[in-house]
Amino acid sequence: MGKQRIRNRGPIERSQRKWGYVFIAPCIIGLIAFNFGPMLFSMGISFTQWNIITPPEFVGLDNYRQMLDDQLIRISLRQTAYYTLLTVPLITIVHFFTAVLLNTGIKGISIFRTVFYIPSIVPIVAASALWMHIFNPMFGLLNNILRMLGLPTQGFISTPEGAVPALSIMAVWAAGNAMVIYLAGLQNVPRQLYEACEIDGGNAVQKFKHITLPLMTPIIFYNVIMAIISSMQVFTQAFIMTNGGPNNATMFFSLLLYQTAFRFGQMGYAAAMSWILFIIIALLTFLVFKTSGRWVFYEHKAD
Repeated sequence: MGKQRIRNRGPIERSQRKWGYVFIAPCIIGLIAFNFGPMLFSMGISFTQWNIITPPEFVGLDNYRQMLDDQLIRISLRQTAYYTLLTVPLITIVHFFTAVLLNTGIKGISIFRTVFYIPSIVPIVAASALWMHIFNPMFGLLNNILRMLGLPTQGFISTPEGAVPALSIMAVWAAGNAMVIYLAGLQNVPRQLYEACEIDGGNAVQKFKHITLPLMTPIIFYNVIMAIISSMQVFTQAFIMTNGGPNNATMFFSLLLYQTAFRFGQMGYAAAMSWILFIIIALLTFLVFKTSGRWVFYEHKAD
């Protein structure tokens, strides 16, 4: 039946189909040349020892075996996991409840939406320079506020204990786009559902639990996936603000990968590290997708 429909297409439809392929060709070529091509190249050199200057030398799986005994790899994976486990829930909770508050009919909502969204478009390098001053242990803004309140000052990014939480706070500040997405989703929740709940005697907590939260789970799911991918690839903040310190507290996997490639010239080993990171992110994303059926509500499921 499908083949019969294709044969019955007129010249206009066939022409449109042809020109459709012509117009998407640049995108497909760019995807192959700048995405799939480099990925395949990195996979190839991950099985070599290559310092860019000399020709690559095939070493098989040695790069992957070496990672099993690399102490820095273990440290970077642990710190990256710590940062992700701290940052993803913070971004999800803070921005979701901020969107809920802004959705209560507050005046000037467009102003608040803009204020929360602006940090997400500030260049990350400029934002890192700004937060370096905010977190400065001597004259930083946060410690000045703590002094005014009579509270003990903190080391923030200058201490191993405070560095990762400080970078997580910065990540929450810069993730205002998640709040805007939540707010857009909240404004699309049907008003009649809330009215029906009120008629049945439901209070604000019940409306949130039985209407708002279930209908927002697809958007929460999307933002959680994006936050995980972003957190697992954290690099610029640590590179500019701490350079992996203090005492490797912010030696995240992407930062170690960068140093391995461009500081130590071990391109083959760095390529192998990049594929390990890709596999880890893919597995985490797969696990979230597998568990989504238990907590993500789609309206068609009720049909």
